[in-house]
Amino acid sequence: MSGRAAVLAVHTSGPYCAVRVDAGGRIAERITPMARGHAEALAAHVTSALNDASLQPTELALIAVATGPGSFAGTRVGVAFARGLALATGARAVGVLDLDAIAHMRGPQSQARVLAIHDAKRGDALWREYVNGAAIGPVQRGDIAAAQHAASLFRPDLICGSGARLVAEAAREGEVIEPGAPPLAAMIALARRAPKDAPRPTPFYARPPDAKLPGGVDRALPASVQDKPS
Repeated sequence: MSGRAAVLAVHTSGPYCAVRVDAGGRIAERITPMARGHAEALAAHVTSALNDASLQPTELALIAVATGPGSFAGTRVGVAFARGLALATGARAVGVLDLDAIAHMRGPQSQARVLAIHDAKRGDALWREYVNGAAIGPVQRGDIAAAQHAASLFRPDLICGSGARLVAEAAREGEVIEPGAPPLAAMIALARRAPKDAPRPTPFYARPPDAKLPGGVDRALPASVQDKPS
């Protein structure tokens, strides 16, 4: 493969370490369920997928990385890895929100009204609404009651994500699809659409990190990704 046409997707913000290489239709994936240990597994997954696609890292043109909301530790591992690999290879790294990727996977060209929702635990949720495959507003944050109220007003045809069951009754008629495989193909499709001047990937956390250094810097975050949480 030549011409730097290959794309890598990295998803570590959920309960798995998952990567996908798309090199002109030649697909290679590695998906391993795991709650922790992403930092140790990710490089080997990427190397294995690149080998299966007969690619060198320098042939990558684009790296799509899941930026959350999701696992705090997994998200920062994926973002840091994508930034570092982009710097080393010259590829462009693009962050993709998990909510956007999940919604795109479920209905990229449909006329459906889609609600993608993440269960942030502790009684909180994050959600986003989509019509005709496009987001119609920013990511919303609130407690479960607020999410249920939003669902009752939006009346989605489809509800997806880890928090889908939290709002299913309030949404009434919406079909509920709970998380399955990581949305790697959707991430690649969205990253390819990203503008050339898209900012470098930054984690999108469900809530601010608990541990802080003086000055508000996240204690757990590597220096390469010390961005304030959204």
